[in-house]
Amino acid sequence: MQVFRLAPITAALFGTALSCHAQTLVQLDEVSVTATREARATADVPQAISVIGRSALAQKKMYNLKEALEEIPGVMVDSKNGGFDARLIIRGAGLKAPYGIREIMVLRDGVPLTDPDSFTRLDFVDTQDIERIEVAKGPGNLFASGSAGGAIQVISKSVFDDSANSARIGLGTQSTENYHLRYGGMISDTQALALTVSHRNQDNDWRHWNSFSTTQTSIKHGWMLSGDDTLESELSYAEADMQLPGSMDESLFNAYLHDGRQRDTDDPWKHSGRYSKVWFFNTRLEMVRGDFSFKPRFYYNTWHHYHPVTGLINDPSSWVSNIGTDLEGHWRHTDGTLVAGVSIRREKAPDQKKYEYRDVRTLPSGRILATLSDARGDLASTSDSESLLTGLYVQESWRPGERWIVDSGLRYDVIEMENTTDEITQYSWALGRYVAGDGYEHTKKTFRLPAPKLAVTYKLGGGINLFGMIAQAAQVPSSGEVSSNPSLDASVSRNIEFGLKGRHRDWSFDASVYHTTVRDEIVQINTGGVTEYANAGRTDKKGMELSGSVNLGHGVSLGGFYAWSDYTYDAFSEPLRVGFTTVNEDRAGKRLPFIPRHQYGAHMAWTTGAWKLRLAGLSWGEYWMDNANTQKYQGWDWVLNLSASYQQGPHVMSVNVGNLTDKRYAVEAKKDTSGNLSYTAAAPRSVMLTYRYDFN
Repeated sequence: MQVFRLAPITAALFGTALSCHAQTLVQLDEVSVTATREARATADVPQAISVIGRSALAQKKMYNLKEALEEIPGVMVDSKNGGFDARLIIRGAGLKAPYGIREIMVLRDGVPLTDPDSFTRLDFVDTQDIERIEVAKGPGNLFASGSAGGAIQVISKSVFDDSANSARIGLGTQSTENYHLRYGGMISDTQALALTVSHRNQDNDWRHWNSFSTTQTSIKHGWMLSGDDTLESELSYAEADMQLPGSMDESLFNAYLHDGRQRDTDDPWKHSGRYSKVWFFNTRLEMVRGDFSFKPRFYYNTWHHYHPVTGLINDPSSWVSNIGTDLEGHWRHTDGTLVAGVSIRREKAPDQKKYEYRDVRTLPSGRILATLSDARGDLASTSDSESLLTGLYVQESWRPGERWIVDSGLRYDVIEMENTTDEITQYSWALGRYVAGDGYEHTKKTFRLPAPKLAVTYKLGGGINLFGMIAQAAQVPSSGEVSSNPSLDASVSRNIEFGLKGRHRDWSFDASVYHTTVRDEIVQINTGGVTEYANAGRTDKKGMELSGSVNLGHGVSLGGFYAWSDYTYDAFSEPLRVGFTTVNEDRAGKRLPFIPRHQYGAHMAWTTGAWKLRLAGLSWGEYWMDNANTQKYQGWDWVLNLSASYQQGPHVMSVNVGNLTDKRYAVEAKKDTSGNLSYTAAAPRSVMLTYRYDFN
């Protein structure tokens, strides 16, 4: 990368910085609970962590979590649809997922959204009901059960916070609509109630099969018990419909670059999507007795979806259920704090069914050329699966002096998976049609995942903190990956990290360097459209991250971020299909695909009176498109996003413009082992105008 590309970043960060999300002139440190389960200012957390607070979220349309996370170094996020779907990668973790979120723990108010087998669904997360988002990167997290990539916690607006009461109407290009109502308050001296209703819709007619809509409702109840005890509960229901567009070959991608429209996809599966219904309940008690506090959480969610994917259509007869509890206790003693607890979660997916596509166009040989609809055809398979997670965690935060915090802890999880499948037919990629299945198969696996951590924070003075950490975490394969490859092992990540954090009224920064070694990394292998999974022998990840902001006075602030990543396979033999046989190719010394060596961005914000304005630019450097490192994609430079708002009393008008200059590029470019290229197009310029009325 040329030096001049880094010049604006270096200027914005020199001697300063904060988390790239600080927007206000007086930059107060955010508080985090995600890494340590203890409320601390981020400067006192001995780990790379970012917090996106209320003021930063208020300047985004928050249609998708991508908007909140895309300016964090080491975090790569995008959405194929622009709705609730998000592909998320933190320091390379999550790379194996063709879509969705894996290897990263996602929580909402301390309640896991991630299933025991590490898959996360976001279809029932109301992005309009978020107070702040915390991102803790890498191993060493007490919340992250069976996940090595870190944890993301979404903190919703409290039922006791009547300042969150508002109504919002947003209209934009691509037939975008965004409606939100939150109203609540105290219904007695000790109880509060809040109702939230949201609806989002987007046609995305710049490419075929790409619409999205969701409607979400929730009721929150809060009860102030005796003393400092509180009980908060929530019941929500969501319906989310999302079409998932396919990728493009090189010819289609060049046509998109010419006129900005995607008219087709290069694979036969032209009607993928996810149409879900979700019930979610959780209740959280906090009891305080002197130096002791007890925080039990209980939760239950159940969901059903119609999910056309590559080759088959998922349409279960029964709803999937996920029930769990987390029993957390704190003891504040003379020299620090002891945190300990137990986690138990069970997911049951009975009578899950997959079907062939009913309406297809074929050759005389039966090879499927294209789907004509997403209607289901003949039954292809049935299955029953269950996952059970049991975990223990403990951490001592010792404070031997005013300047020191020493965190030593351990999380230990046991995850049991069991799956029974009766496969009647399957789709053969070699023949391009449905053939006889493998019949009855039963898989049972148990993973034991220790995750120790030792971390230290030292206050150097002048608002500067030094931290160091060594931690280990294990990554459980998903149940689908285990079913496709029962020999998969859990991968183990060991991370050593050092960093500096600075906080001041007018500036702040976060800087860290890390070295992560991964044994048995689970990697994705694409051959002629077939996605398979295997364990790489060893992977080596080295990186540096820097982010920050500075107040220049007169309402102006500048900031930015930069991440340097050097991820290579130390030992990996990639299985390749040659006809009907498999050969192994040595990939030792090759770089991991899709991960750019350079990721960077900068922002400028201006606040004066009732006006707020923010302009941000984001860039990804070039990266390899395959494990063999045979071809690179050039990445993209300075995609600009603009937000502006004006507030007069309770009335707020805002405009958000994404991809301001309407750049055309691929958010993902891949090359499979057969040499086929595929590209996922970036969304064009979008404009949304929003009116918000604050009731309080």
